[in-house]
Parts: sequence; C-alpha cells; structure tokens
Amino acid sequence: MDIEKSFIKSLIKNFKGPSFKVRFWDGEETLVGDSPAAFTLKLNEPLKMKDMTLSTTLAFGEAYMNKTFEIDGDLYFALNSILYNITHFNFDFKGLPKIFHKSSKSKQKENIASHYDIGNDFYSLWLDETLSYSCGYFKNENDSLYDAQMNKIHHILKKLNLKEGDTLLDIGCGWGALLIEATKKYKVKGVGITLSEEQVKKFNERINEEHLENFLEVKLMNYLDLEKLDKNFDAVVSVGMLEHVGRDHYPDFFKAVSSVLKDGGTFLLHYISSLIESPGDPWLKKYIFPGGVIPTLREIISLSAENNYHVLDVENLRLHYRNTLLYWYSNFNDNIEIINKKFDEKFIRMWQLYLCSCAAVFNNGICDLHQILLTKGINNSLPLTRDYMYKD
Repeated sequence: MDIEKSFIKSLIKNFKGPSFKVRFWDGEETLVGDSPAAFTLKLNEPLKMKDMTLSTTLAFGEAYMNKTFEIDGDLYFALNSILYNITHFNFDFKGLPKIFHKSSKSKQKENIASHYDIGNDFYSLWLDETLSYSCGYFKNENDSLYDAQMNKIHHILKKLNLKEGDTLLDIGCGWGALLIEATKKYKVKGVGITLSEEQVKKFNERINEEHLENFLEVKLMNYLDLEKLDKNFDAVVSVGMLEHVGRDHYPDFFKAVSSVLKDGGTFLLHYISSLIESPGDPWLKKYIFPGGVIPTLREIISLSAENNYHVLDVENLRLHYRNTLLYWYSNFNDNIEIINKKFDEKFIRMWQLYLCSCAAVFNNGICDLHQILLTKGINNSLPLTRDYMYKD
C-alpha cells in the first residue's frame, strides 16, 4: 500500500461528524463514518509525505489551490466537518521557519500591502457598501451584511461613549467607514492610520465626498510611529488590526496607544483571538496573512494590566464572524464571472478556501472574536451599567 495513502487513512480514521468519502488517485474509495457520504474528498495525485507531516492545513491547502485536491459537495459544509477534527491534524512549527519569521517594522507594510492592496475594485465586489472588512454584528436573523456592519460600527461607537467634540483615533482604519460614521453621528474629529495605500486613497475620496475635510484625516502610518503625531485623543479604536502586529510587538502596541490616548480615555480593541498561544496556521500565514499572529484573550488582558488599563467589558462575537464570512463567500461567488476576468483559478480557489475555512474555524470555536473596552487609568464618569451600549 502507498505510504501516502496509508498516512491519510490513519489521519481520518477517527474523524467524528458527518460521514464522507475519500477517493484516492488510483480510484480506490474509502468511507469515513457509517451513514451515506455527505461529501467526497478527491485526491487526484499523492501528496508528499513530508508536507503532510509538517502541516496538514498547508499540505491540503496548497493541494486544493492546485486542484490536486478537490471537494465534491458544499465547500463550507465539508470544511466545517473536517475542521471539527482539527485535533488530529499535524503542525510541526519548527519545520516551517520561513513562514514564522518575526514581523519587523519594515516587513509589516509589505505584509499589509500583499493582502489589502490587491485593489479596491476587488474588495468592493464582495464586501458591503461600507467596505468593512471585519466581523459584523447581527442583531436580527434577517440582517443584511450592510445592516450587520453598520450595527457593528454603532455598537463600537456606543461602547466608547463618545460626545460631540471628542477626538477619535482609528488604528488600522481600513476604508474609513467607522470614522465617517463617528463624525456624522457624534460630530467628533478623527484620524485614521493604515499601511495600505489603496485604503488611504479610497478613504480620502470618501472624506471629500462627505465634505468632512475639517473633521477627518487619514495617514499612511505605522502604529509604531504614533508618538510622532503629537496629538492626544479622547478615544482610540482598533478593529481587526492587532492580528497583524506580531506577538513580540504587543508591548510596543500598547505603548504606542498610551502615547496618544488621554488619561481616562477609552480604548476599544476588536480582534480575532485564539484559545491558546500558537504561531498560527501555516497555510493562512503563507498565502493570506503573512506575518499574522492571533493573540489570546489572556495575553491581552495581562498586557492591559501591565500598561495601567482597566477592563470594563469583554464580548465574544465568534458566531457573528461565521455569519459575516459566509456572506462574503456568497458575494464572492455571486461575482465570480467578474473575478474570473481579473485573477487566475489558483487565486480564486485560494480565496474561496480562505473564506469558507475561516467561517468553519469560527463555527468550531478554533478562534474567537473579542471586543474589549478599556480605559487608560481610572475613568469614573462612564455609566455605572452597560445599558448605554445597547440603547438605540
């Protein structure tokens, strides 16, 4: 028997969940489970034994991109079923040193550009009208993606307890939807920073379209340079940016925030979190988010205390991110004819795998999405209860 085939059979023999079929490159088929197969995994060629030993997700992810590995059936359902069994996967982080390099300041801009500067026209095809590329907040089952993203923005802004005339900094501001809404609703003055040139371009266009030049500005800036702004803010928000910082730079991140946040100021941190400290998934780090690392909740809570931040609220939006990703995946496929004209099949399969596998990751609790509300030092002026966060 082929050693590669034997390895795969050994990997999947204890899988739980829906039954599925595996069809090997020589035509042999095996059923995992006792009921009819809900989907079929097709291996068109043998995978290298070394690759499968180093990282299950990297080996099968690359094989899927190259059509060496295919899935007959609903992609999300299949990936959700497979990732339910992630404890059986192989991860040899020491054998993958190039993927897990530390993220230097100069490397951070390159890493961000590789993902976020693909093109505003690409992201506009499958994100909502706000171009929000982070977890939405579904208050109702029938919320559209736009509804969920606006819900998320208002949920964050209410937590910050903003007042007219306040100043707000958005670290990793994306295309600017949060700051624009903050200015329109609360009449605050804001600054957004990002390392994506495409995002700066679009954000500036939006500022001009909304006639908010006297209220908002966006800067192409690394968070490590925040002290150079020579400004102080009443509140700071960071949505989906901490994942790009790198574990060795978390203390630098808090130091940078402290350099611009007023004493007693509010800080809302919205980020993907992991249950335990890990270097991250090899496939995602190589192809989707180079340099990305997912913090744990305990790391951030500990660093908060060390930097004199008081934690007021912690909320987990894990299933909201599953729903968000499935919306993105549906929108992506709805525009597949346009995307086909812009990118090759390998790129498209990579993005479909990324969106569906991440939805499955959140559904299975492999990752969480946390919002943490903090104050720099003591702030006794905030409401005594959290009711204000949920009032319309």
